[in-house]
Amino acid sequence: MQIDLSGRVALVTGGGRGIGRAISLFLAEAGADIAVNYRSDADAAEETAAEIRAMGRTARTYAAAVEDFDQDAAMAEAVVRDFGGVDILVNNAGIASRGQSVADTDPAEMERVVRVHAFGPHYLCKLLIPQMRTRGRGDIIMISSVATMGMAARGGPYNMAKAAMEALALTIAKEERAHGIRCNIVAPSLTVTEMGKRLTKATTGLADIHELDARSPFGRVSTPEDVAAAVTWLVSSANPYANGQKININGGG
Repeated sequence: MQIDLSGRVALVTGGGRGIGRAISLFLAEAGADIAVNYRSDADAAEETAAEIRAMGRTARTYAAAVEDFDQDAAMAEAVVRDFGGVDILVNNAGIASRGQSVADTDPAEMERVVRVHAFGPHYLCKLLIPQMRTRGRGDIIMISSVATMGMAARGGPYNMAKAAMEALALTIAKEERAHGIRCNIVAPSLTVTEMGKRLTKATTGLADIHELDARSPFGRVSTPEDVAAAVTWLVSSANPYANGQKININGGG
C-alpha cells in the first residue's frame, strides 16, 4: 500500500533537527503539510521547512519551548489559523539528562527534563485534541526511548520523563479512540544525531558514533530515518487499527 498523507497537516516538535527533521521530511514526502516547531535553532528549522516547500508542500516554522504552556497555546493557535487545523501531532522535542545518580541529581534538572518530555506533550495534546476530534482521523505520536525498557542507572530524570510520556500516550489512546484519534509510541535506541553523538562520547569515550556500528544490529547504529519510517506508517491509512502501541526502533538488539 502506498502511503498518502495528502490533505493532512502535521505539527512536529523539535522538527528542524535530528529525528524531528527526518520525521518532518518523511511526512512531507508522503504528502502532508508541516508545521516545524523549534526552540532556539531557527536556521535549522527554516532549512527543513525550505526543503519541504521544495517538494511542493506547505511548511512554516514556529518558535516555542514546549514546556511552557503559554508558548504552546500561542503556537497551537497560530498553526491552526495558518493551516486550518492539525491532524498529526508528533511530540518529538527532547533533552538529555546529565548522567548523575538520583542522590547527586540537581532537582532543577529533574524538573526541567520531566517538563520537556511529559508536561510539553500533555500541554499540546490538551490544546490540539479538541480540534483534532472534528477532523475525521487524528494521530498523536510520542517519541519516547528504549530507556524505558531497562531504566538504567544514572538516568533518573530521563527515565522518569519518558515513562510519564508513555503513560500519557496510553491514556490518550483509550480516551480518544471513540473520536477517531490514535495515539502510539515510537521509541528509538541510540541514534545518529547530535544528541546521540554527545551521549556516545560521554558514556563510551568514543569520538565517532559509527565505531559502534560493528556491534549494533544489522551492522549499524540506528538513523533518524529508521524512526521516521515507523512514524509515517503509524499515522497513515496503512495503519487502520494499531493504537496504544509502542514500537522500539532498536533492531531487536
